[in-house]
Amino acid sequence: MEILTHALYLAPVPLYARLYAASALVVDDVSPFVKQTYRNRAVIATENGTLPLTIPVVHDGGKMAMRDVRISEHGNWRHQHWNAIVSAYRKSPFFEYYADDFAHFYEERDGFLMDFNLRLHSVVSELLGLQREVRFLSENRADAAGVVDLRRIAEPKALETIDDVALQPYYQVFAGRNGFIPSLSVVDLLFNTGPEGLLVLRDSAR
Repeated sequence: MEILTHALYLAPVPLYARLYAASALVVDDVSPFVKQTYRNRAVIATENGTLPLTIPVVHDGGKMAMRDVRISEHGNWRHQHWNAIVSAYRKSPFFEYYADDFAHFYEERDGFLMDFNLRLHSVVSELLGLQREVRFLSENRADAAGVVDLRRIAEPKALETIDDVALQPYYQVFAGRNGFIPSLSVVDLLFNTGPEGLLVLRDSAR
């Protein structure tokens, strides 16, 4: 089984639960970029609840393929995102082990959003022990009959429709205050559970 989806910014945990049982990830690099989606937004958990982190992009409002979307360097978003991640997860069990793997992403400048997202995905996959082949839709190498289309997972409201993932609760730093919050960015799973995150993904895919 192969999964077709977009290149998402620190994608939600359910996507990685589906990827656990997959042989490859097919990335849609040709469909138009859509704002207010997980293509350039990740959601983390803070003491006061969820917090969306949005990457600003250079976009003229017309139809632009995801592979052509550039990251905007206006403002101080990299500093803001990393500070928010540190504040949210510095007390989590595995933050100190993985922080260096992510910190440099918020110091370097990347031209294209898709490249940035896929580089982060590569690090996440390695830390989880979940490396899968990555291919692109534009290469026309995917067998349509064997591909599960999960592109809708890029839409925040669509996570509720992913009926073949029953996300298993795992330790979260602020669960005592907020309760368990499902479908957060995969960094929430990594920083809170470490290597056992792979077991959560295994048990979450029906």
